[in-house]
Amino acid sequence: MLEKLTTELRNPKSMELDNKSIKEVLLLMNEEDATVPLAVKKEIDNIESVVKGVVKAFKNGGRLIYVGAGTSGRLGILDASECPPTFGVEPTLVQGLIAGGEKAILKAIEGAEDDEESGQLDLKAISINEKDVVVGIAASGRTPYVIGALKYANEVGATTASISNNKHSVIGKIAQIAIEVETGPEVLTGSTRLKAGTAQKLVLNMISTASMIGIGKVYENLMVDVQPTNKKLVERSKRIIMEATGVDYDTAQTYFLRANQEVKPAIVMILLNCSYEEALDKLEKSNGFIRNTK
Repeated sequence: MLEKLTTELRNPKSMELDNKSIKEVLLLMNEEDATVPLAVKKEIDNIESVVKGVVKAFKNGGRLIYVGAGTSGRLGILDASECPPTFGVEPTLVQGLIAGGEKAILKAIEGAEDDEESGQLDLKAISINEKDVVVGIAASGRTPYVIGALKYANEVGATTASISNNKHSVIGKIAQIAIEVETGPEVLTGSTRLKAGTAQKLVLNMISTASMIGIGKVYENLMVDVQPTNKKLVERSKRIIMEATGVDYDTAQTYFLRANQEVKPAIVMILLNCSYEEALDKLEKSNGFIRNTK
């Protein structure tokens, strides 16, 4: 069946890849990569449907779970791992599962992706339920591990979505929402860590970022729930306060400390001229949206 997948076809533009200069290879890769955002744009409506499902899940106590193997699994884990420091959420809110477990993050576990049952078992291990959203990721759209996970997620009533790089994919038929970004043949035949992986990364960026905006984790275009876990992020936190309120550095630093190094209440304290406790109360009543505290 592989010969029917566009991600497995040979790219006519790169037939002489081994005979090209380094610059020619790089230019060709760059030209092919430039086609990826346009392919993603064609799937915006389906991506929007997934984001709406994730926002609804977050508001109702559900989670976002990415499931994949190889590059796809690692990209899901990457996106999930960035959510806590960027948006101040619990690590369990967005999770990434990969065929073969944690060892597979750094080293390929041969055959792990072919085990359909393990996809189901990995979801069972985190007690997946009807409140959650499960997103299966597979460039080919036919990875057994992902298929098993999506089937089980459907059984328990979770919202299911798929991200693949071939049209009419197997996982797209199983999932309730199918995102199928057809990126075409790779420069290096079958190496789906290239254009297919880039497309997946772009889609995951959209899903997590837009979903966090939907639950009040962003004010204007600022990450107001950022966690100041290192010196760089402490300084970024102060700059965010300055940008959001128009105060100078010293004032931002003062309110940052008064707000127990929490950016969002510090902003509300300045904008509404209130105490830390009052800011927390206003944020609770506004479901975390700074705009709605005014």
